[in-house]
Amino acid sequence: MQGKQLRKLEAELWRAADQLRANSKLTASEYSMPVLGLIFLRHAYNRFQKVKIEVEKTLPSHPQRGKRALTKKDFEEQNSMFLPEKSQFDYLVSLPESADIGEAIDNAMKLIEDEYDNLKGVLPKNFSIFSKDLLRELLRIFNKEVLQKAEGDLFGKIYEYFLGKFAMTGAQEGGEFFTPMSLVQTIVNVIEPDHGIVFDPACGSAGMFVQTGYFIESEGLKPAEKVTFYGQEKADLNTKLAKMNLTVHGLEGNIQEGNTFYEDKQDMVGKADFVMANPPFNVDGVDKAKDAVKKDPRLILDGKVNLPKNDNANYLWIQYFYNYLKAPSAELGTGGRAGFVMASSASDAGHSEKDIREKLVKTGAVDVMMAIGNNFFYTRSLPCTLWFFDRAKELDEAKKDKVLMLDARKIYRKVTSKVNDFSPEQLQNLICIVNLYRGTGSTSSPQANKKFDSTVKGYLQTSADLAKETAAATTELQKQLQKVLKTVNDFATKYAKENKEAKAFVDALNIEETASIYMQQNKLIAEAKKAKTDIEVLESIAHLCKELRKPQDKLIKQLLDAISTAAKEYQLSKNKDWKELNLKEQLDQLKTLQQQLSGNPDEEEPGLLHETEYFYKQAHWLTSRFPEGVYTDVEGLCKVVSQAEIEAKDWSLSPGRYVGVDTATDDDFDYEERLNDIHIELQGLNEEAIALANAIAENFKGLAI
Repeated sequence: MQGKQLRKLEAELWRAADQLRANSKLTASEYSMPVLGLIFLRHAYNRFQKVKIEVEKTLPSHPQRGKRALTKKDFEEQNSMFLPEKSQFDYLVSLPESADIGEAIDNAMKLIEDEYDNLKGVLPKNFSIFSKDLLRELLRIFNKEVLQKAEGDLFGKIYEYFLGKFAMTGAQEGGEFFTPMSLVQTIVNVIEPDHGIVFDPACGSAGMFVQTGYFIESEGLKPAEKVTFYGQEKADLNTKLAKMNLTVHGLEGNIQEGNTFYEDKQDMVGKADFVMANPPFNVDGVDKAKDAVKKDPRLILDGKVNLPKNDNANYLWIQYFYNYLKAPSAELGTGGRAGFVMASSASDAGHSEKDIREKLVKTGAVDVMMAIGNNFFYTRSLPCTLWFFDRAKELDEAKKDKVLMLDARKIYRKVTSKVNDFSPEQLQNLICIVNLYRGTGSTSSPQANKKFDSTVKGYLQTSADLAKETAAATTELQKQLQKVLKTVNDFATKYAKENKEAKAFVDALNIEETASIYMQQNKLIAEAKKAKTDIEVLESIAHLCKELRKPQDKLIKQLLDAISTAAKEYQLSKNKDWKELNLKEQLDQLKTLQQQLSGNPDEEEPGLLHETEYFYKQAHWLTSRFPEGVYTDVEGLCKVVSQAEIEAKDWSLSPGRYVGVDTATDDDFDYEERLNDIHIELQGLNEEAIALANAIAENFKGLAI
C-alpha cells in the first residue's frame, strides 16, 4: 500500500474509532488498550488465514481419513500464531445480536494467552466497559475489506499510528510509553543496530525494537537472524504494550518488568552491542542510600561508583547506558554503541554531574551530540538532546579525541501547531552529516561519502521525475483552463447580448493576468519536459514551479468566483443553454488538475509544483553545505570538537555552544509571502489610522474646537 493510501486509511480508522470514544464517554486511557487489542487480533487473524492456506496445500492426505487436521506446530513453523476458533476475528464478527460481545472478545484474548506463555496477562480483557453497539461498530471498522487483505507490515504501521495518536491525546500519564518516531528513527540510523544484543532499559512500547527491525529489513536481512531484543520497563501497562507491539510486528523479545534504578533484570552490564532508550527525564526521589544503588556496577567510571549528588536521575541513566555496552575489542575493531534521548539541561549540568561528564568524555566514547528543537514530544514542549556513544572509538587515538556537535534545533517539520518532527528527507540529511563525519580522515575510501552521494542523486532523480509529471499535469491544466474559459466566455458574450446587465459577467472573465500565466506555464512545461539530474537545471525548474503556483491558483480562483457569482446573480441554473454546457464536469476536472499541481490542504497532500521544488531544495541543502562531498564544519549547524575544546568550555556537551550562529539566508522561508502579509497588515493599519483621524476631526468639530 502506498504512503498516501496508508495515511488516508490510518486517519479514517482513527476518526471512526475516536468518534466511538467520544460517544462512549470513556477516557483515552480506558479506550486505548481495547482498541490496540482489536488491531492485534485483526493482524493475528490475517496472518493466521494466510499461513493456513499455505499449510493446507502441503498437508499429507490419507485415502480414507482425508487431510490431517491443522496443528499449532504447523503455524509456529511459519512464524505465525495459532488462533483457537473462538479467537478468530470472523467468529467474533459473525456472532448473533443476542451474544454478549464484550465477554466473547475477553474470552478470545484469554484463549490466546492460554496458548502462549509470553502473552500471559498481556492482552486487554476489559471489553465489557463498551456497550454492545459500540463493540460491534469497532469490530466492523477493523473488518473493512482493505484490512482483511492487509499484510503484517501494514498492521504494524497502523498500530504505531494509533500508539502515537493515543500519546497525543494524553492516553498515558506523561506519554512515557511512546517515543516520537522521528527521534527513534534518528537513533536507529546513527547507531546502526544490525547484529548481536539490542537493549532498551526503558523500553516503553518497544518502538526502538520495531524501528531496528525495519532498519535490518531495509538492508535485506531478517531481524530474527541478526539481533536479539532485550527490554526492561517499570510500568505494567507499558510492558504489555511492548509485548503486543513486538508480536504485531512479527518480532520476538525478552521484556522484563522492573524498576531500572534498583534492578538490572537482564543482567546486561558489558553485554549489549547496542543500547537505545528514551528514559524519563529529571526523575527525583531515587533512593541512593540503598545498597543496590551505592554498589551498582552500572555506575562505575574510572574505577569507582559515581553517584550524582542532586536528586536528578539523568546521570544515573547516562552511566547505565555506557556501562551496558560491550567494551571495545582491538582484535575485532568493535565496541558497543548507544543512542538515547536526554533533557537538554544534562549537557551543561554542573557540580558532580559535570565531573561524571568529564570522565565520560575522557573515555573517548562520546561520539555525536545532537540538539533537537521544541515540540518533538506530544506531552512535553521543551527541547532535548540525543547522545551517542561509540566504545570502538576508545581504542582509536585519532577518533577518541573527536566529538561531532550537531545543532538540529532549526531543522523540523510542523505536524500540528503544537507538534514537530523530521521529514524523512530531513532525517536523511542529518544521517548524511554523521556519515561524512565518520568518514573524516579516510576520504579516499568510497564508503566515506557513499551515503551522501546516493542521497543527493536520489533527491535529484526524484525532482527530475516529478518535474516531468509537473510538465504533463500543467499541459493538461492549461488545456482545461482554456477550454473552460472559452466555453464560459462564449456563453457570457451571447447571454450579455440578450441581457445587457450581464456585461459584468463578461468583464469578470477578462482576467488581465491570463496571458502572462500562459507564458509562465509554457516556460515551465518546456524546461520541465527535458529535466535531468543536474542541480542547475533543476534549480531553474524549481524557481519556475514556485513562481507559477500562486498566480495560477489566483487565476483559477478568480475564474471560479466569476462563474459562481454570475450563476447566483442571473439564476443560471434555470437557463437551458447554461445547463447544456455540463460545466460541473469540466470544473471538477480543472479542480482535480489544480490539486494535483498545488496540493490538497484537506488531505494534507503537497502538489507536484511544491514536491518538485522540495526535492531540489533537499539536494541543494546538502551540496551547498558540503560542496566537496566530504565533512566540513558548517557555521550554525555542525562542528567536530576536540577534548581540549570541550574542557575549555567546562566540559559542556551542548552543541549550541560550539557550532556558532547560522548567518546564512533561510532558503525554506517564504520572504515574498511574509512581505505580502506585512503589506496587507500595514494597509489595514493605515486605513484604521485614517478612519480614526477622521473620527477625531469630526468630534473636534462637534465640540466647536
